[in-house]
Amino acid sequence: MKKFFALVLALLMVVSLAACGGAEKTATANEEKPELVMGTNAAFPPYEFVDDNGEIVGIDAEIAKAVADKLGMKLTIKDMEFDSLLTAVQSGAVDIVFAGLTVNEERKQSVDFSITYATGVQVVIVPEDSKIKTVDDLEGKMIGVQAGTTGDIYCTDDYGQDNVKQFNNGALAVAALQNGQVDCVVIDNEPAKSFVEANDGLKILDTEYVTEDYAAAISKDNKELTDKVNKAMEELKADGTIDEILAKYIKAE
Repeated sequence: MKKFFALVLALLMVVSLAACGGAEKTATANEEKPELVMGTNAAFPPYEFVDDNGEIVGIDAEIAKAVADKLGMKLTIKDMEFDSLLTAVQSGAVDIVFAGLTVNEERKQSVDFSITYATGVQVVIVPEDSKIKTVDDLEGKMIGVQAGTTGDIYCTDDYGQDNVKQFNNGALAVAALQNGQVDCVVIDNEPAKSFVEANDGLKILDTEYVTEDYAAAISKDNKELTDKVNKAMEELKADGTIDEILAKYIKAE
């Protein structure tokens, strides 16, 4: 009888331990990854745009996802007005900004930048019958831009605020061009190609306005994240992931 009770007790202990082990595995499996919150303005194809399923996709979304995977984090994307992005990352409302964001000295004063991952070219969109042939013809014209972008900054500096009309996104600027509210639109080359392809009667001037580098923006108070993001991006550059993402959205000329 004693042997019988000892056997039952041993079996109960084995079952109990197995149950505890299962619970521990379940708890571990259910642990959520830390969140990486990305701020963007999803009206800048092919860097960021909303697809037919309502998802934010594009170059920046894919690079950010690859970085988050490298860091063992879950990516969450917040769509907001472009000119509020740097304030959002400074205040901690988002952790990082991927938004076709140009590196310049003014922005460096308020945020830290990751290593660059793409080169952008500011170009000029005009109607096909426009008398504007080169950048030199922009003097005295009404120029449409996306508020807060480097196109906005450059044009305002070069031609004065009275000759620049700001819009919340590039699509609105292009719509204003079609409606005759502005004479041209200055914007990055890749979005420009998307807008011209989607709207009849427009073209891109052959001459470039400005060439610039794109990078992610991170709060100056979060040096640890900047270092981790840079390490991840260096690895993604080295293994060809970033080049593959760029090639997926940007056709070779």
